[in-house]
Amino acid sequence: MKPEPSSQQDRALSLLKQRGMARLFEFIDAGVTAAAVSRMKAKGLITQLGRGLYQLPDADLDANHTLAEAAKHVPKGVVCLGSALAFHELTDTIPSRVWMAIGPKDRHSRITHPPLQLVRFKLEFLHAGVETHVIEGVSVNIYNPAKTVVDLFRYRQPAGMRYRHSPGLNLAIEGLREALRTRKATPSEITDYAIKAGIWKVMQPYMEAMTANA
Repeated sequence: MKPEPSSQQDRALSLLKQRGMARLFEFIDAGVTAAAVSRMKAKGLITQLGRGLYQLPDADLDANHTLAEAAKHVPKGVVCLGSALAFHELTDTIPSRVWMAIGPKDRHSRITHPPLQLVRFKLEFLHAGVETHVIEGVSVNIYNPAKTVVDLFRYRQPAGMRYRHSPGLNLAIEGLREALRTRKATPSEITDYAIKAGIWKVMQPYMEAMTANA
């Protein structure tokens, strides 16, 4: 067993090497004070990404860097809708914010970076179709392609408080078409999620049109 780093600086650097990113409370849990974190930031030994979130200055940035940041800020959240679609390379549209699903009663801290759009899912929808991907050392929960497409159809409505930032129907159709074309989701997988979500009647005409000559 390796000996525990002796100094707070060593502990902090070791933590960041292990986890990719760390929030202030993670440093404190590891025995590193807020003052020590501030000193390391002033010396350029660590970089502050946003409120209470830090990374090594020479860390390799992934194309999905903001998803890792969002996951650290909202650990119970799941990357969804437009952000999940872009992660799975099923659209050329780059979301201006990170879409994350949280539970109906989950609390979240207010942050300005990265820009977040949180949507509340019922628990049966929240926990279905979740994959875990490691981005810059951070475990990020992301919905699989089939679940993502179905969720986009569920949130297609353009009006009402729940849908005030809806990605819209066009993105849902694009996601469905690309998921089928690239075979990242099968018709049966999509149908199963759609039936469970109560959205099958809406999706059925699009599914039939896109699979008619398959």
